[in-house]
Amino acid sequence: MKFTDGFWQLRPGVTALYAQEAYDIEQTTDTPDGTGIVVTAPTMVIAKRGDVLNRPVLTTTLSSPAEGVIRVRIAHHEGAHWHGGFELPGADEPGAGEAGAGTASVSADGGELASGALTARVAPGAPWNLSFEVDGRRVTGSGHKAQGYVRLSPDAQVDGGIVGNARAEASAPAATAFVHEQLDLGVGELIYGLGERFGPLVKNGQTVEIWNADGGTSSEQAYKSVPFHLSNRGYGILVNDPGHVSYEIGSEAVERVQFSVPGEALEYFVIAGPTPKDVLRRYTALTGRPPVVPAWSYGLWLSTSFTTDYDEQTVNSFIDEMSARELPVSVFHFDCFWMREFNWCDFEWDARVFPDPTGMLERLHEKDLRVSVWINPYIGQRSPLFREAGDAGYLVKRADGSIWQWDLWQAGMGLVDFTNPDAVAWYQSKLRGLIAQGVDCFKTDFGERIPTDVVWADGSDPARMHNHYAQLYNRAVHDVLTETRGAGEAVLFARSATAGGQSMPVHWGGDSTSTFASMAETLRGGLSLALTGFAFWSHDIGGFEGTPDAGVFKRWTAFGLLGSHSRFHGSSSYRVPWAFDDEAVEVTRIFTHLKMRLMPYLFKAGLDATRTGTPLMRPMQLEFPDDPSVAYLDRQYMLGGDLLVAPVFSETGEVEFYLPDGEWTSLLTGERVTGGRWLRETHGYESLPLYVRPGAVLPWGAREDRPDYDYHDGLQLRVFPGGSGRRSITVTSPDGTVRTYTADLEEPTE
Repeated sequence: MKFTDGFWQLRPGVTALYAQEAYDIEQTTDTPDGTGIVVTAPTMVIAKRGDVLNRPVLTTTLSSPAEGVIRVRIAHHEGAHWHGGFELPGADEPGAGEAGAGTASVSADGGELASGALTARVAPGAPWNLSFEVDGRRVTGSGHKAQGYVRLSPDAQVDGGIVGNARAEASAPAATAFVHEQLDLGVGELIYGLGERFGPLVKNGQTVEIWNADGGTSSEQAYKSVPFHLSNRGYGILVNDPGHVSYEIGSEAVERVQFSVPGEALEYFVIAGPTPKDVLRRYTALTGRPPVVPAWSYGLWLSTSFTTDYDEQTVNSFIDEMSARELPVSVFHFDCFWMREFNWCDFEWDARVFPDPTGMLERLHEKDLRVSVWINPYIGQRSPLFREAGDAGYLVKRADGSIWQWDLWQAGMGLVDFTNPDAVAWYQSKLRGLIAQGVDCFKTDFGERIPTDVVWADGSDPARMHNHYAQLYNRAVHDVLTETRGAGEAVLFARSATAGGQSMPVHWGGDSTSTFASMAETLRGGLSLALTGFAFWSHDIGGFEGTPDAGVFKRWTAFGLLGSHSRFHGSSSYRVPWAFDDEAVEVTRIFTHLKMRLMPYLFKAGLDATRTGTPLMRPMQLEFPDDPSVAYLDRQYMLGGDLLVAPVFSETGEVEFYLPDGEWTSLLTGERVTGGRWLRETHGYESLPLYVRPGAVLPWGAREDRPDYDYHDGLQLRVFPGGSGRRSITVTSPDGTVRTYTADLEEPTE
């Protein structure tokens, strides 16, 4: 949100107070994290005794919840109700008298809080100066007019934000008070992250609103808004607020990154690198890492699509034809109309279309398939569950005690109140019935259109619950899958999320259109999400809205099968490859078989993500942080640490991409190419730039028909030029068998 009018003035209706000096710097143990520092910062420089009268102050508290992480809390009125932040499973909770993760000291030179590689320094007096260092190097800081308390009059003329927004499903109540921080944006410094955002990967110059919305992939809105950004200068910032956070990234103040929240307090965490992987490791340790996802989930997911006609005969025709064409399918997905129209959700198969659902699920399992079904957190008025949930108090209510309802999406729908433990248990009981019937996993759709003119069972702030609702919804579903199927077998196909959502995988990119442009924006969204700590991600191959032409479908198929999770899904048309042309079948066969061969490699990368937070799809900036040529790249990525993928976004097959230094090898042709330069290639539909990193050793599986097999049986080690010495790699099979293999890099063979 923009509060200023140029460098000197405020916008009409805006008043602002800024931290002007560090008047008092005190060491304390009274912080959420034990030992820390409290700074009293008057909003004018105190020159004489009388200046302390009628003078607001900002109180800044520094503490450390974990090694390499510093918590900064800025408060105007500390007695105001604070809504609380995100769940932080990785934050240390010191007991009485414990020091916490940081070491604090105060002297005539100011205050210092050190935590691992990260140090915060507060200079005494004026001007206000709070700086952060990683390994002794200053990376950013809060300077003059950076920490601010802002008030708006009813007629304030501010830009950005969602104040006064009339969209009932997405608007927060108009706020009158805000706290903001501005951190220095250095020369050449670039900012990434902030969730799954489909615009430019580098966020400099943008206004970004952390406010989940169902806006599709072709808009500035986001299904997964995460108030975490990553800098190429060796640090990251998490704003610890599950509600609306407004960012101005080198846009209002072009030398700074500003973030603001409504209310009387703002809390953020500075997270040390020095490498981007180090930042993500600490960030995901703090907010949660993904669990192991089952090997079968890496295989191809085939969907009914959304509004198409489907029954068991149609489903079987798809599955049998895929099998006949040697196109392995691991999961079959039933979209919304597995339930009767107007009844979403009643969790009952539409008996007119599926007269024997239990038998059908048994027959699908006999074909060695898992089954996914679509759900959402809404209960349509015609659903028999509407009255059941309403009478029990399980639906969100308005202030007058009536059930909140509207007609957007489902007629008269209500919203399950996941802040009510009894409502959670009730919702989970419906899912348990489906799991017992034979359903293996759930597509948790929606969760973004959460109203703010409501009352929650636990008294939560409605504005903060708007984004946080996605966590509660997906957690309820993921927990019941973990409970019933066991650890390592639970998997979602989720659309909405915020910080910490990475602990409930998998997520997909939402409603794209069936064009090359939308394919490219989908990739940008996935890369942005990866830089926010999400390890497992997918998208609708071919695009969701509309019907792709054969060229788009084939190019998207190659892209979609070179990711952690792959799904054919559309809106009003089927996504079976023979619906496009014979070559689409061949493209699907080639890249599905390739992915099955890569499963020892992909599954290992997935296991690594659970331990380190490093995603499977890796932006080039994450894997090559010291190469300035990768800083803006958003049309290619690393799949794991050793495979470079450059999807083709053109009908002609022309593609430009960048290879970092070293001798790279095409996985598809064996051609060797010297990197450190841009290349331009033209590819047929059965190919794309897929290069192996110099000196890589790829564990190459023996099967092409399924993702969940014994990876050690028939395993080959494919050794690629560019390395020296010996390299050991560990391969873990889906049954947990672990073996280590060693390859000689001095004599490369295939």
